[in-house]
Amino acid sequence: MSSAIAYNIEHSPAYASLKLTLKPEQSVTVEAGAMAAMDSCIDMKSKVKGGLGKGIGRMFGGESLFTSEFTAKGQSGYLYVSPGVPGDIKHYALDGSRSLMVQSSGFVAAAPGVMIDSKFQGFKGFFSGESLFLLKVTGEGDFWFSSFGAIIEIPVDGSYVVDTGYIVAFEDTLNYKVEVLNGLSFKNLKTSIFGGEGLVTHFSGSGKLWIQTRNVASFVRFIHPFRPVKSN
Repeated sequence: MSSAIAYNIEHSPAYASLKLTLKPEQSVTVEAGAMAAMDSCIDMKSKVKGGLGKGIGRMFGGESLFTSEFTAKGQSGYLYVSPGVPGDIKHYALDGSRSLMVQSSGFVAAAPGVMIDSKFQGFKGFFSGESLFLLKVTGEGDFWFSSFGAIIEIPVDGSYVVDTGYIVAFEDTLNYKVEVLNGLSFKNLKTSIFGGEGLVTHFSGSGKLWIQTRNVASFVRFIHPFRPVKSN
């Protein structure tokens, strides 16, 4: 399925920026605060996409309660969108036949026909050490998502194992479950919780999976010793 909204991803994969070309009266929804620059012919409106209930659901999923809708008025215009963290951006075209599951804070922009909602993971998310929510993307149209670091696309046909901290997105044709690497035992569980290793997601089925080349939690642990502290 080709893109209905003309776009170009620039400066990928380290500091990717999304350049959208909106035709007259064409609209796109963007994560709040992600607009970097735009032509003066483009009009912006803030809204709670999908109503208050779904907006609150996205807020629990790591997204903003509000989104921004941009519409080119009378003539074509350029819109530049930049995610909040350094990394990559990918495009996915939804045709209504399948959904896309995206990590919290992964939403960048979407066409009007795309619906974004949170999907509760339950204890699968708790034991993974990640957010309790994934974003479920459905409908038809263009969708763009981002990562921390570069994005690698993996076609899965059978089974695949990924460290939970590196998952960006996957098609809902894939089944998944979070487990402790090398089996569930007190020793392995203790290593996973206190050592930060061994928690993985097992995917099975057929579909596409996207992973990122950097882990946010690992980066936070790296910079933690350098944080400013109040001296006595």
